[in-house]
Amino acid sequence: MTFISLPGVYAPQDDTALLAEVLRDETLPPRARVLDVGTGTGALALAAARLGAEVTAVDISWRSVLTTRLNARLARLPVRVLRGNFLAPVAGRTYDLILTNPPYVPAPGAAPPRHASARAWDAGHNGRLLLDRVCQEAPALLRPGGVLLIVHSALCAEEPTLRQLRAAGLEAEVAERRYVAFGPVMRARRHWLHAQGLLDPEQEKEELVVIRARRLR
Repeated sequence: MTFISLPGVYAPQDDTALLAEVLRDETLPPRARVLDVGTGTGALALAAARLGAEVTAVDISWRSVLTTRLNARLARLPVRVLRGNFLAPVAGRTYDLILTNPPYVPAPGAAPPRHASARAWDAGHNGRLLLDRVCQEAPALLRPGGVLLIVHSALCAEEPTLRQLRAAGLEAEVAERRYVAFGPVMRARRHWLHAQGLLDPEQEKEELVVIRARRLR
């Protein structure tokens, strides 16, 4: 479907589509409880709702919250949308499935960006500013047998993601890989990324990975 995206809200792109494909391959229990962290337009939340799940979506941006509520209403799908910082709005709750497409683009600035749009992609020097928080904090919200699905660029390395999730007691693996053409942010940052040793001079595509981690029963 076509998603409405208010100014400053991250519009669905290749990474969202890839994670949605992996989501469709998941076998969810009846009335599964699903959490979408950093929902943006709500594309992943709505994909889960179409599978019959009870979906909660969280974002720190009021524009994203409003956008997701609007898209859910237009799609006539029930999605609970909460505004708050990372996992704070759902503290103490547990889920059968957690989805997240966190910011992961390496950036010159080490601190979180202040500009609303940049918050959707900038993630510190190594691209792991939010990704490491997901690995450290999300496992506690999984029910026994619950699954965490994360999409991010290979530029910020898949091994630290797998290592941290396994250290948290989850079975973790790369569920899918795909090379995609650079988007506007990557094209604009190409020279800086090359200077950091993260890109080859002629590179025009990046590899996306979807990490699937499961809590053992």
